[in-house]
Amino acid sequence: MPVPQLLVLFGSQTGTAQDEAERLGREARRRRLGCRVQALDSYAVANLIREPLVIFVCATTGQGDPPDNMKNFWRFIFRKSLLSTSLCQMDFAVLGLGDSSYAKFNFVAKKLHRRLLQLGGSALLPPCLGDDQHELGPDAAIDPWLGDLWKKIMGLYPVPLDLPEIPFGVPLPSKFIFQFLQEVPSIGAEELNVASSAPQRPPSELQPFLAPMVANQRVTGPQHFQDVRLIEFDITDSSISYAAGDVVAIMPSNSETHTQHFCQLLHLDPNQFFMLKAREPGVPYPPGLPQPCTVWHLVSQYLDIASVPRRSFFELLACLSPHGLEREKLLEFSSAKGQEELWEYCNRPRRTILEVLCDFPHTAAAIPPDYLLDLIPRIRPRAFSIASSLLAHPTRLQILVAVVQYQTRLKEPRRGLCSSWLASLNPEQGPVQVPLWVRPGSLVFPETPNTPIIMVGPGTGVAPFRAVIQERVAHGQTGNFLFFGCRLRDQDFYWRTEWQELEKKGCLTLVTAFSREQEKKVYVQHRLRELGPLVWELLDRHGAFFYLAGNAKYMPTDVAEALTSIFQEEGRLSNPDAAAYLARLQQTQRFQTETWA
Repeated sequence: MPVPQLLVLFGSQTGTAQDEAERLGREARRRRLGCRVQALDSYAVANLIREPLVIFVCATTGQGDPPDNMKNFWRFIFRKSLLSTSLCQMDFAVLGLGDSSYAKFNFVAKKLHRRLLQLGGSALLPPCLGDDQHELGPDAAIDPWLGDLWKKIMGLYPVPLDLPEIPFGVPLPSKFIFQFLQEVPSIGAEELNVASSAPQRPPSELQPFLAPMVANQRVTGPQHFQDVRLIEFDITDSSISYAAGDVVAIMPSNSETHTQHFCQLLHLDPNQFFMLKAREPGVPYPPGLPQPCTVWHLVSQYLDIASVPRRSFFELLACLSPHGLEREKLLEFSSAKGQEELWEYCNRPRRTILEVLCDFPHTAAAIPPDYLLDLIPRIRPRAFSIASSLLAHPTRLQILVAVVQYQTRLKEPRRGLCSSWLASLNPEQGPVQVPLWVRPGSLVFPETPNTPIIMVGPGTGVAPFRAVIQERVAHGQTGNFLFFGCRLRDQDFYWRTEWQELEKKGCLTLVTAFSREQEKKVYVQHRLRELGPLVWELLDRHGAFFYLAGNAKYMPTDVAEALTSIFQEEGRLSNPDAAAYLARLQQTQRFQTETWA
């Protein structure tokens, strides 16, 4: 009797969907099912017609968008030429991850589920809609759904009776074996680094460009609560080209202090070289990791020890723990019943992997190196809107970075890995190189020269608009309307002098909202309403494009409500017609957003 084969495909932006997909893979292997776990865009999608059993795990990003690593799949699966019987042999299930504070909650999962049914697939269950807003996170919905899913799968696809289930608490084999080298290899890890300071082709995630940092300037006042940096890179001879709206991806590193502490906890020699060997054939080598590699390189530049651990971390750690009391607590944290306590211990205070290992020292000291890549996720690149134009700065790339730091009940402040790392780099003290590459952003600007653009960019949301303003001014394009908001004009008014110079030249119309300079707070949406007649005229009579960038929590909804109100008051539209007008702007890409949590 052959072992049933399961395929798990994921679309993940921040790693949560990938983590859930790998959890499914582990649970399948415990049940003795054959299982492959792949990113959607790395899978040859035409082969779906031959897959009997597939679970799709997909996040919803931005304003109802699919993650970057499933966009090619998304385009393919919605081709009109696909037959309604294309997937008639497939049993499937869809696990979605989203945030119910957004209008298009789990939009991707819902739409994919409907499309798979249209193509003839048989749904094992209704889609699971995991919600970040739930007090216990997405697992509140996922745990009971998975219980039902495994009952369904094991009933339809029984495994041979002579293959007993691997009990929970027994570790599955690691993906890789660490082979430590007794001698230092002739070519060191640094020389084998995948990043390059002189690439032959445009840099990418697999081969970033080591960009020299030439400036790192604080642009907020000394009394301002947040440290915001204008950072500039030299991209001479990099093969990098970019346009307004593009983003730069940066791969950060762990701090030297954290790297040393981790090595001490796990009794690892940071200078030791190793080679990796896959335990099973067909397992891809970890991308971006040199071979051979030092332990220091692995910990400082690959393992995300400053991230908040997911439940899967505690599951595996419990399996590896030789210490009775620590193992008992780890098993509790990884159980369905222990999720509330895990949330209070880990998620609410944003406790990191390194801090958890400090709390479980006997377990940390016993972790076999072979399990490091199963236990700890890879550091993920961070994306920043490019805040400059090549037409204004031909060999430079600039970004505006808000340094993330906040306090929880833990003694140490919480710090953003990438922003804190970038802020710590000082090019005035010696050469500094940062691995980076450029990719398209979500904002696309009109090519027609006379089309006006309205830009709403409070705070660091103004960054992509500086790039497009520089580009349009270089082309002699006017009709640039910028709504900028911040707290105080003398503390966080980014590029104040630059905007004022452009205003004097007639290249820019600037509208500001300083929220803390009067008793009643004033935001960009209030300024939009005040200038309702101008906004309506630009949109309705002059075909203007409207852009919005900044924090995703409240601002997009507030601005959309302000626009709907303007359409009603200035355009004399009813509420349904105003909503339809806004929807048409979105459909024709005349209303675009780039927001972040």
